[in-house]
Amino acid sequence: MTTLLPTTTAGSLPKPAWLAQPETLWSPWKLSGEDLAAGKQDALRLAVDDQRQAGIDILGDGEQTRQHFVTTFIEQLDGVDFEKRETVRIRNRYDASVPTVVGAVSRPKSVFVEDARFLRAQTDRPIKWTLPGPMTMIDTLYDSHYWSREKLAWAFAGILNEEARELEAAGVDIVQFDEPAFNVFFDEANDWGIAALERAAEGLKAETAVHICYGYGIKANTDWKQTLGSEWRQYERTFPNLQKSAIDIISLECRNSRVPMELIELVRGKKVMVGAIDVATHSVETTEEVAETLRAALAYVDADKLYPATNCGMAPLPRAVARGKLKALGAGAAIVRAELSA
Repeated sequence: MTTLLPTTTAGSLPKPAWLAQPETLWSPWKLSGEDLAAGKQDALRLAVDDQRQAGIDILGDGEQTRQHFVTTFIEQLDGVDFEKRETVRIRNRYDASVPTVVGAVSRPKSVFVEDARFLRAQTDRPIKWTLPGPMTMIDTLYDSHYWSREKLAWAFAGILNEEARELEAAGVDIVQFDEPAFNVFFDEANDWGIAALERAAEGLKAETAVHICYGYGIKANTDWKQTLGSEWRQYERTFPNLQKSAIDIISLECRNSRVPMELIELVRGKKVMVGAIDVATHSVETTEEVAETLRAALAYVDADKLYPATNCGMAPLPRAVARGKLKALGAGAAIVRAELSA
C-alpha cells in the first residue's frame, strides 16, 4: 500500500432495510433463494460505493453477505450441529444459545471465496476480507467432541488457513482475523491463542491483520466497559507477544475509549489500524476529531505504518450515521496526510 495513512474499516457496515432489519445486530434475512443471493450482491455493491465516496482506501464487503461474523462461517463446516444447542457464556459477558461441536470439524468447500471474487470485481483498490479468529470461534460454540478449547482452536486454525489461502488467490490483499476474545482470555491467548492465529495465517503472501476491540456498541459490551475502570489496559497483556508474532497489522480501539494511547508503543514496528471512529454512538465525529486521534497515535506508530480505521464494525448503526462516520474518517485522515506531506 503506497498511500500514506490508508483508511479502512474494521469490518461490518449496516445492511439496507430491504435486506435485513435496520439497526439490529445479526438480523434474519428478509429475502430468500435467488432474491437473497442477488440482494446480498446489491448490498455489497452499495457498501463498496459508500466507502469509495467517503475516500476509504482499503475496501471491504461491509460483511453484507453474512448474518453473523462468526457463525456464518461455522455454518458451512462439518462437525457442528446447529440444531443441538447449549447455553454458554460468551466472552464472560452474556449468555447465548450456541450450536454444538459433535465431531471432527472440517471445511468441505470454500465459504467466502465467491463473495470475495465479487468484491474484487467491484474495484481496483486494495481489498480486505475479515474472518473470525480461532479463539473467538471456540468461544461461540459448545464443544462435546474435543473437550479442549486449545485442540478445537488448532482445528479451526487449519480450516481458516485453507480459507485464507483461497481468499488470497481470489485477489484479497489483506486477510483480517477478528479476535475480540484476546481482550478477555489473556492467559490462553499468550499460551496458544496467538500461535493458533499464526497457524491460520501461515504461508500467506497477502498481508494479515488481527482485530482486537471492545465489541459492537450493544448493551452487553457497553455494560462491560463500565466495569473496566478509568484505564483499559487489556491490550497490555497480549501486545508484547503479538509484536513478536508473524501477523503484519494490529487493529485496536482508540476513539472515545479509555485505552492509553501509549500502549501502541508495545507493537512498535507493526502496522497499526487505529480506531478513530467510535461505533458505540450515533454522534458523527468531526474531521478534526478524527485528525486529533490520528495525531495522538503518531507519537507511538510511524506514519508509514498507521492505518486509520473504525473501532469495530458499524452494523447496528443507522446507514446515514455510518456513512457520515466513513466520510469523517476519510476526511480526517486526509487532513493529517496533508500535514505529514507538508
